[in-house]
Amino acid sequence: MSQISIIQKSDILEAGRFDAEYFKPEYLDNLAIIKKNITRPLSFFIKGGYRVVYENTEIIPQNELKKQKTVNFLQANDIDGYFLKDKLKQVKYADWEKYPKGRIKEGEILIEVKGNAEKITLVPSGYQLNTLVTGSLYKFTPINISGEFLLIWLTCKYGENLKSKLKRNLMVHFIGKDDLHNIPVPVLSKSFQLEIEKTVKEAHQKQTKSKQLYFEAGQLLLAELGLVDYQPQHQLTFSTTKNEVQQAGRFDGEYFQPKYFDIVEKIENYSGGFDTIKNIVFWKKGIEVGSDAYTKIGKDFVRVSDISVNGVEESNRKISNTLFVEIKDNFQPKKDEILFTKDGTIGISHLLKNDIDGVVSSAFLKLSLKEEYQNFEKECLTLILNSIICKLQIEQLSGGAIIAHLKPSDFEKFKIPLIKTTIQTQIAKKITLSHQLRKQSKALLELAKLKVEQEIEKGGEQC
Repeated sequence: MSQISIIQKSDILEAGRFDAEYFKPEYLDNLAIIKKNITRPLSFFIKGGYRVVYENTEIIPQNELKKQKTVNFLQANDIDGYFLKDKLKQVKYADWEKYPKGRIKEGEILIEVKGNAEKITLVPSGYQLNTLVTGSLYKFTPINISGEFLLIWLTCKYGENLKSKLKRNLMVHFIGKDDLHNIPVPVLSKSFQLEIEKTVKEAHQKQTKSKQLYFEAGQLLLAELGLVDYQPQHQLTFSTTKNEVQQAGRFDGEYFQPKYFDIVEKIENYSGGFDTIKNIVFWKKGIEVGSDAYTKIGKDFVRVSDISVNGVEESNRKISNTLFVEIKDNFQPKKDEILFTKDGTIGISHLLKNDIDGVVSSAFLKLSLKEEYQNFEKECLTLILNSIICKLQIEQLSGGAIIAHLKPSDFEKFKIPLIKTTIQTQIAKKITLSHQLRKQSKALLELAKLKVEQEIEKGGEQC
């Protein structure tokens, strides 16, 4: 259905924008609701706003890290929801000295203004401060306002709507500094801001505890296998035999790196025994429906970009309900199945707590335990698949291809340690609690957004 917005010439001149997208009715309706409140421009709440323009700054490859002094480099994809990932890429220490304004500070807000122009977060207390921020993130210290409240305001449906309106309609989205600074911010009461701040901090505490429990589960696994301090060594020179080459059916040197055979040897020598994944699980591949099957509304078509070790996000790709009914029996993931990515970012695994309201792409394998392994803790198996134990096997078996891809026949070769039952139980308990805390954290943040939206709609009590 066509949409019509009636605006004044003065509105166009004031905005400096002539594209119809900027004046969509939903944007105008959104602004009318916001104006029920006293507002100030975002610039009123900004101290030290800056976006770094780097020159010749490069991410250092993993195998080069030990050769030089480095610092963390935080990129937009290191923002996971409201939170920052702990493991970051590295750049040269010389960049730290050259770009002091790129260094993060506790309490700063980081907003993605280039690229997708969607991510936003607040640097929490205790985060690693030896970190530079990518040039696609605009950073500032909030003043005269609760940083947590401002974060929720900018990510609630009204704040998101404002940011979407400001994106320049280019090949790469961009929000200009002046546009960003002019975003209206409701001036709500100090008591309400503190209420939101308390909720966000509680959510962050639960998220931190969730990460700690997941880490502890990983350490339990590695300790059981004697791999806590294990560092795979990449060797520049090594030898193999003609017979080994013919037996493997591989002629690329990388396949025969000693580190791959070393990890397999450690698995095979585990006191609890081992088995191949082929004997432990049934697998079923997802489906490729083709872009012509995408619809604006309907059931989820889950791709690799929609999954992490923490779960599956609602996909922005949809298929029709009719198509879903036709293919769901074979391709809808069910509760207690493990999803495993075999293409793109290979090896991401997650145990489903509920059925997915959709289907998965052909980049996934759906895994279910065979009868003789029904007592194997699924969370423990999922952790093994996400660990260095399988990551090295993935590196070896998926190498030599232009596009990252793991054949199901190679997946079946994975060696899996049969972790002792008592350790499996401990691991499963920690991971289960970790996921529960993460879910609670997300619910608290959604509650904070809802409260802000409701306060805006009724014209909240002002400071």
